[in-house]
Amino acid sequence: MRAMPKAVRRSFGVALFAVQTGETPPLAKPLKGFGGAGVLELIEDDAGGTYRAVYTVRYATAVYVLHVFQKKSKRGRETPRRDIDLVKERLGRAAELHAMKVKEREQ
Repeated sequence: MRAMPKAVRRSFGVALFAVQTGETPPLAKPLKGFGGAGVLELIEDDAGGTYRAVYTVRYATAVYVLHVFQKKSKRGRETPRRDIDLVKERLGRAAELHAMKVKEREQ
């Protein structure tokens, strides 16, 4: 995220802070292919291109930012397959981390 333009970093930072406080930022929309509003994306345009941040709110105890990237695909608004695959992989890891945290609290 640090490689992104300052205005984009600021916009995503403000939006993610809102998510942490329980709000849904106006920039957020569900990411297609993930079954509802549990995985959302933030989209911000800048002179340098379009940037996206994908996060999940499936777990009450944490917000997991799964992927942040500059969209370079020339195929319209569609998110490139490699980015979707990376989000799926990281979503699985977030589920594992969440399960570990729940287990720790129960002990």
